[in-house]
Amino acid sequence: MSQSLPSKRETAVIVISLVVWLAVTATFVGFRPEHLYIAVFLAAMLLVTGTTRRLVVALLPFIVFGISYDWMNILPNYEVNPVDIFGLYSTESSLFGITLTPATSEVAGTIVTPNEWWAMHTSPILDFLAGCFYLCWVPVPILFGLWLYFKKQYSVYLHFSLVFLFVNLLGFALYYVHPAAPPWYVAMHGFDFIPGTHGETAGLARWDAMMGLSIFDGLYSRNSNVFAALPSLHAAYMLIAFIYSLRARCSVWLRVLFAFICLGIWFTAVYTSHHYIIDVLAGIGVTIVGWLIFEQGLMRLRPFRRFLDSYKNYIAG
Repeated sequence: MSQSLPSKRETAVIVISLVVWLAVTATFVGFRPEHLYIAVFLAAMLLVTGTTRRLVVALLPFIVFGISYDWMNILPNYEVNPVDIFGLYSTESSLFGITLTPATSEVAGTIVTPNEWWAMHTSPILDFLAGCFYLCWVPVPILFGLWLYFKKQYSVYLHFSLVFLFVNLLGFALYYVHPAAPPWYVAMHGFDFIPGTHGETAGLARWDAMMGLSIFDGLYSRNSNVFAALPSLHAAYMLIAFIYSLRARCSVWLRVLFAFICLGIWFTAVYTSHHYIIDVLAGIGVTIVGWLIFEQGLMRLRPFRRFLDSYKNYIAG
């Protein structure tokens, strides 16, 4: 039993980390009951057995991702730099704009963005598929990571999870460098900047209504990180999973499924007015850049390789 207990050093790190997380979150973000539930659950997993402790340590990249996302509420990006609303809309129109014809609109000759065009051409089938695709954007990559871990593909798992975290951190940094409004914001508020605007389900509301659920309403109604459209990290997550499925020992059908979901999410982002095509392309670009920096840059550094070897040995037990 004593072997399953953490060392004094591990215990100190666990307790201090959880206390700091709760204190910073409560002070600057706002304390919610689920924060305490998560802290208690993590403490139990970390302190009770070696098996559960190794699992939590393996999941640290995803945990840090979640905390980092939450902590962006400490300093809204629109307080750091001006929000791009009209410029992004205008660029999207000039690059990908669709000219309306008399058969599609009374205002023939008007140029609309692909988001606006799809808003005029919705269908129940596309609405259903869009909701299903968007439900996959975080759960499927995390489940893929857990599958890699339990299949003992520790090296692939660590590369995948750390690139996932690294791409997110790159994306978060760009949100502060260039805050940008999503298409639904323009549809609802025009080109005026309204600080403190909360998230909207936009086109995903049709899926909620169709299914008689409020899943997306619950996900987006509390989102205050509205001006974080460029790059689209929705476009990144399944692409990362697909890239590392090519490296993992897995069936071809899984790779094909990941590719299909990835393409579906890219389409959904535009179809539901959550992102412009530019945002999606930027998300793909950030993914490729982050992956190359990690694999061709960090992995060439001996200290980083030693760290990764130690990490792998720890979670492998």
